[in-house]
Amino acid sequence: FPDFEADSSDGKIQWHKHIDGKWAILFSHPADYTPVCTTELGAAAKLQPEFEKRGVLMAALSCNDTDSHRGWINDINATQCADVKFPIIADPKRDLATKLGMLEPDHKDAAGLPMTCRAVFIIGPDKKLKLSLLYPASTGRNFNEILRVVDSLQLTVSHSVATPANWTDGDDCMILPTVSSEDAKEKFPKGFKVVDTPSGKPYL
Repeated sequence: FPDFEADSSDGKIQWHKHIDGKWAILFSHPADYTPVCTTELGAAAKLQPEFEKRGVLMAALSCNDTDSHRGWINDINATQCADVKFPIIADPKRDLATKLGMLEPDHKDAAGLPMTCRAVFIIGPDKKLKLSLLYPASTGRNFNEILRVVDSLQLTVSHSVATPANWTDGDDCMILPTVSSEDAKEKFPKGFKVVDTPSGKPYL
């Protein structure tokens, strides 16, 4: 994932140094002082303790300056009963949004400039992108889903498993198809279940 230096509501950030050795989430929003974005940052702030339990750093980004961010944070905290503690990165010239592919050309501000879409990037401790999501400006993100994805990524990066649809932490997961039955017995000595299928193929 690209490195960058930028101002933020918490001061200057050198991205790779900031996240060094940790999981991180960078999410953009169209603009400060907008209704959907306000609910999103409030929801993210409420879940920050859960992300921190998983060793995940959080940062937001929009095409506004730091003074705007700091004033907006007061509104978020007051109206959403939240406490925003993660930095909001300033990108008034849209340099970062352009570099990271966050701009939504059809959604423009009052000056006619393209605004950032609702992008989500999850970056691993190796500084590589693990997941990207792109939401339209009209749709607020589900941060519980982002937390669920983090749980899946952190589980599957260290075990030969995948997580099925609607999986949550603690549910059954699936052994990768690339793991043979013999290797599975060694990797999972407590045992595993094979689902009978009409095809007779033991892939579930």
